[in-house]
Amino acid sequence: MQPLSTALALLIGIAGWYYLFYSRAAERLAAVEAHRLNRLRVWLRRAGGLVLLLLPVGMYRFAKLWVSEDAAKYAAIGSIFLGSLAQMVYQSGQINTTFASVMMLNALPYFYNWIREGRLTGLLKGLAIFLVGCAAHHVSMIFAAPFFTLPVIWLAFLDRKAEGADASIPGVISRTVLFGAIILIGLGLVLLPYWVTLYHNPIKQAPIYHESRANYLLEPHYGLNFFVVPTAAVLLAFPFIFWRGATSRRLRPLFFGWYLTMIIGLGGTTPLPKALFGRAWEILTYERFTYWATLMALPFAGLIAEWLIDRFRGKAIAGLALASVLSGAGALAWLHANPIQSGSFSIDDVIGFLNRDDHAKFRYITLGFGMQLARVGVLANASSVDGDYNSGRLLPELMAGGSAQLTNAKYFRNGMEALRSMLKHADHYGLKYIFVRDRYYEPLLAFGGWRQAEVYDNGNITLWTKESVPPAHKITPPAGAVPSPFLSLLWGTLPMATVVFALALLILFPERRRQAETINFPATAAAEPVVLREAQ
Repeated sequence: MQPLSTALALLIGIAGWYYLFYSRAAERLAAVEAHRLNRLRVWLRRAGGLVLLLLPVGMYRFAKLWVSEDAAKYAAIGSIFLGSLAQMVYQSGQINTTFASVMMLNALPYFYNWIREGRLTGLLKGLAIFLVGCAAHHVSMIFAAPFFTLPVIWLAFLDRKAEGADASIPGVISRTVLFGAIILIGLGLVLLPYWVTLYHNPIKQAPIYHESRANYLLEPHYGLNFFVVPTAAVLLAFPFIFWRGATSRRLRPLFFGWYLTMIIGLGGTTPLPKALFGRAWEILTYERFTYWATLMALPFAGLIAEWLIDRFRGKAIAGLALASVLSGAGALAWLHANPIQSGSFSIDDVIGFLNRDDHAKFRYITLGFGMQLARVGVLANASSVDGDYNSGRLLPELMAGGSAQLTNAKYFRNGMEALRSMLKHADHYGLKYIFVRDRYYEPLLAFGGWRQAEVYDNGNITLWTKESVPPAHKITPPAGAVPSPFLSLLWGTLPMATVVFALALLILFPERRRQAETINFPATAAAEPVVLREAQ
């Protein structure tokens, strides 16, 4: 099976190093343009490359718990081409979720070795890698861990006497409880500044509507976007997953974990997510559950690939390769045909205006800028009352309405009311400049006393101002909203310390492979050679 291992390594290398080399090109571009935004793109590319390097490794190690080595390799190759991965990165921007999921896949085999065989290195490595995932995105680890971990615990109970292991049921239970307790303590320590800040200043943001919570039967376009397109070719494996999951004792834990995760990924189509998560139902988005379900389906897909290749050889390889590429390419094509933001436009004049003279003394907002809101915020010296991070907002006008960014106010149920409230208190916040790309908002501005001052990008963007607005003053945040210097120090060191801890363990205690070798006992002497002699 050496050719298969070579092909796996080659595909992983191409997928990861493409991003890393592409980041070098972006770095040269950043040096020419001298834009901070391009330097951020460099690091985002490198983060994406790291995910693509570690995802197949984690999937291979996770799949080997359930299926043969060849099937696990096929599952690892398939993980690179998942449509759900493309959606998570390029539509939702969930690099932190994908990275945390990769860390969890790499940690679970160590967890399995610990609870089944009591390997101390398994406990330490699993803990270290899991905490790296928690530092990357704690929400993903908290809500994904039960669906991945419980099947692994079930499997450890099934395998407690397999392959020379001799674990008792109380031993497996005690080691599971110990691992869970240590994880909770580690999670509390690594994210201590976050928990302290959350305790003193709990999130008061009203729930914001997200399309992944829709009923996909009543709104099929959202079903296509959040389930059918991301799942792609994995949908063809559903009958096989149900059949093998129901008939195979070993695969049954994984089947139940996959099935529950897949149903939750349907959002509001079923009442299960709302019943299971309670109030958290209105906080979570459910495209990530579809991503996790496709990850859990890959070991089954690996079994299908193994059977097809053994039987049909080259034809099966060609068909599977085509299905894999179409899964990833189809998701990207769908995103291109259904962009979040329609049409491109230049913000150079906007940035130039905000960065010249004394315009930075006032605050601004954008209307109709979509995803360019973040880019303006990075490049402009002036501050804004709007922003992308919903949970970090502290202004009451933004928290009460249940809307997300003001720049997309018309798309949310209470978005226009939040915008009216912000315009009403423009003097209090020093809000003097409004850049408009959508004429839908202009009547509201004209009625509120704003006037059009300048036009940019061939009439695509207009600047509206209000002369009576005083310069912006510093807004004092509520008590506990800003971490103390000590908590800031911990916030800058503890998450990175998990990475150093994990790398140190992996380097100092490399994983040793057990190889089976048959030894005859007692040893038999070599047989004497038989010589034929001519009869006398």
